[in-house]
Amino acid sequence: MKAFLILEDGTVFEGVHIGADREVISEIVFNTSMAGYLEVLTDPSYAGQAVCMTYPLIGNYGICREDMESVRAWPDGFIAKELSRIPSNFRCDMSIQEFLEENGVPGIAGIDTRALTKILREKGTMNGMITTREHVGLEEVLLQLKAYTTGKVVEKVTCREKHIVKPTVTLAENGPLAGAARFDSAFYEKGGREHKPTLVKTLNGAGLKVALLDFGAKDNIARSLAERGCEVTVYPAFTTAEEIIETRPDGIMLSNGPGDPKECTSIIREIRKLYDTEIPIFAICLGHQLMALATGADTYKMKYGHRGGNHPVKDLETGKVYITSQNHGYVVNTDRLDPKVAVPAFVNVNDGTNEGLAYTGKNIFTVQYHPEACPGPQDSRYLFDRFIDRMKKEGSASHA
Repeated sequence: MKAFLILEDGTVFEGVHIGADREVISEIVFNTSMAGYLEVLTDPSYAGQAVCMTYPLIGNYGICREDMESVRAWPDGFIAKELSRIPSNFRCDMSIQEFLEENGVPGIAGIDTRALTKILREKGTMNGMITTREHVGLEEVLLQLKAYTTGKVVEKVTCREKHIVKPTVTLAENGPLAGAARFDSAFYEKGGREHKPTLVKTLNGAGLKVALLDFGAKDNIARSLAERGCEVTVYPAFTTAEEIIETRPDGIMLSNGPGDPKECTSIIREIRKLYDTEIPIFAICLGHQLMALATGADTYKMKYGHRGGNHPVKDLETGKVYITSQNHGYVVNTDRLDPKVAVPAFVNVNDGTNEGLAYTGKNIFTVQYHPEACPGPQDSRYLFDRFIDRMKKEGSASHA
């Protein structure tokens, strides 16, 4: 079946229909990741958007449900050059076509995704319609596209009630481990002919309790803390600061999420109350932007955003450059930053935009990118260890 992508500037792409059989209007964005399309599809930060994958072949290893970053797919639409018809992977549960249908995500394939990406880079992110109708009134559609906004999508993606993620023990294959490790004969690898003792990661966060505010959190955020020994309580986005503070957490995490941060006015007020405590705070992506707004800084919409697994970020303290996973269309304006409140800690090497803040006199640091990766490089996973170190230091100080 034919399908059409109509952009806000009047450009029309013709391709073939994929996914669910329905029409959609959405904000069109592109992602440059070569793999990880399932993690992209299940990232709540894409709510209100249709994603164009710039890598030409998508779906070749199918869908592996255990790799999902949330319980469902969130993008309004999906755009690919070529969708693999026959996946090849021993872990595969279904094809990507079946997954799109199951989750009600319509899409289009067979178009020149390189040309689409160049349009979005040159003219900026714009709205578009994915439709199978061959005869549509272009003028009427363009009016609809100009009127579309993503709206308050955080309330759509956040969890409905709080829940707890218990600490996990991570087994490693025999051999050296990165970081501290201990030998524990109680654990065995059962894959071979013999039971072999293995090394177990030292759980540096054992005993620590973290409150995670879910603005559209990817599962690997809580998982990254749990595998370090932390107990994570995940709270809905609109939980009051008082409720969180009363539980006396060792630390607070503000998650990623979709949409314009300035739309989250009530959440910003609660984050300001959290800022006024002495509890260590680590914020990612939307959480980073919301903390900035809560403390008097400003944000603005980027021309086409950062979405992919290959963005270089420089740590301004050490001078090191890390390759990071990113997904955002808004950024903190450092021109409006009061150095008495916060200073830039990370910067994007490609375009010089802000990638993180260190808060002056507070046990708070925030980053624009995704240290939990999925998909993407794991260069920045050390930030979870930094957060744990700060929680332990704050706990020691409070008991001194």
